[in-house]
Amino acid sequence: MAVSPPRPKGPPLNALRAFEAAARLGGFTAAADELCVTPGAVAQHIKALEEWAGADLFERRSQGVRLTSAGEAVTQNFVDAFDRLGEAVQALRAAALPNEVRIAALPSLAQLWLSPRLPEIRRSLPQTIISVTATEQPPNLRREPFDLCLFYRDRDHVGDGCAELARDTIFPVCAPAVAKHFTSVAELSNATFLHDATWSEDWNVWLARAAPDVVLDTKGPTFSLYALAVEEAVNGAGILIGHEALVAPKIEAGKLVQLFDHAVPLQHSLVLQRASSAVNSAAINAIIAALTDTGSTITKV
Repeated sequence: MAVSPPRPKGPPLNALRAFEAAARLGGFTAAADELCVTPGAVAQHIKALEEWAGADLFERRSQGVRLTSAGEAVTQNFVDAFDRLGEAVQALRAAALPNEVRIAALPSLAQLWLSPRLPEIRRSLPQTIISVTATEQPPNLRREPFDLCLFYRDRDHVGDGCAELARDTIFPVCAPAVAKHFTSVAELSNATFLHDATWSEDWNVWLARAAPDVVLDTKGPTFSLYALAVEEAVNGAGILIGHEALVAPKIEAGKLVQLFDHAVPLQHSLVLQRASSAVNSAAINAIIAALTDTGSTITKV
């Protein structure tokens, strides 16, 4: 008579996912944010995994958690495994929906840089559905359902799968009527300074490099969307620090002017990145060629 003993069960996938996220991000709260659950749920999943494994994976401390030696020993294996799983899911999506392209972009880039370029791209690719998601943080293209992403990145950390489109350069901009009142940086003491909430240090950075001897109180209106701040500058509400790639069309149209000749290059660049699952997509290659002007310069990952 055949003997069929019950087979031991492995841990739930959600428990493994919670452990990997907490180990990679350094805490239960950060893992919860990424997984869109509560820190308590992450803690419960990890406790269940520890009970299954028969060993603690984290040390619980008053100031947070820390991986044990057992947890450290397996973390990279789990990170690699979930990266591969994410890439497999991405490849499945790309195969199932070859005519859909999903782009993630910084909100200001989505509104001011990408949007004006989309009509021509759609005309050249009439069968392609292009979706754009505006987000403040770059997605993990190995795991999240995007084919391309467009963000400012540190120039020293532009890796494989990326194309550097333009160096981020800043300078004051305003409406032509406003510009008539200022001939030197010192005269800005009477100006209205416009600010973007994300790039809140722009004025300090520009002044430190372009006019280190000038002391100004740059307090003024702050906007949560850079595109809105640009429109207010166009409307004559004040002077804004312009990011060259974003304000260039307004300058070319005569709606904004660069104030003074002091342009300050930053350590960031406008970077287009492609997911590894999108390497062989003709539609995505055509979009990359359009966005890089000179053709696809993104290296394969």
